[in-house]
Amino acid sequence: MSRDLFVLTLDDMQQSAVDLDDPTHLAFAYMRRIGDVLDALPPGPLRVLHVGGAAMTLPRYVAATRPRSGQIVLEPSQEVIDLVRAEAPLPPRSGIRVRPVDGQTGVAAVRDGSQDVVILDAFEGGVVPEALTSAAFVEEVRRVLAPGGTFLANLVDEPPFRRVRAFVALARGVGAVAVGAEPATLKGRRSGNLVVVCGGVPPEPFGRPSPLEYRVFRGRAVADSFGGG
Repeated sequence: MSRDLFVLTLDDMQQSAVDLDDPTHLAFAYMRRIGDVLDALPPGPLRVLHVGGAAMTLPRYVAATRPRSGQIVLEPSQEVIDLVRAEAPLPPRSGIRVRPVDGQTGVAAVRDGSQDVVILDAFEGGVVPEALTSAAFVEEVRRVLAPGGTFLANLVDEPPFRRVRAFVALARGVGAVAVGAEPATLKGRRSGNLVVVCGGVPPEPFGRPSPLEYRVFRGRAVADSFGGG
């Protein structure tokens, strides 16, 4: 079946892809894994804060799978916002509000305890900006999360996973931690996406059973493989 796929390329990298015919189709593997975590949360609408918007793939997914959800997207590039509005506009009455502001500034303006989920999926030059994985930023995320809320972060790293290790150490202040990654990334064949889930971690964060060829670390396994506690 042919798909009307809109792909947004920034910094010579494909940043996101949106299936305009079916927003529940997540073309990028790491986004599909984030979708698995969202699907594992209790049913019903969610209040979701997205740090990084690009083509608004994940906000569209939430809008399609959990109607009546209230979502805020922090996207610092007005150029990207305008392009997406022109080439792949959001559906009417989607409940998605886009704010042209960087993650640090945008999160600081969000009310305490007002979000069920915070998703960090932001890149600059192909990596997540250090300011968005700092202790100060993680503390801001903890502040805006409702009790039992979930923080998901997409990080790009490679062995020995210095970025992920540093982030996991901070994420423990939010609550329980789980990490998902592809075996090729874990074996050092290439850098890749690792999805860190913290706070309100579902019993089976990446589905039951978890996808084949995907490694999931929970509990002691997180400390053994990525430190942080």
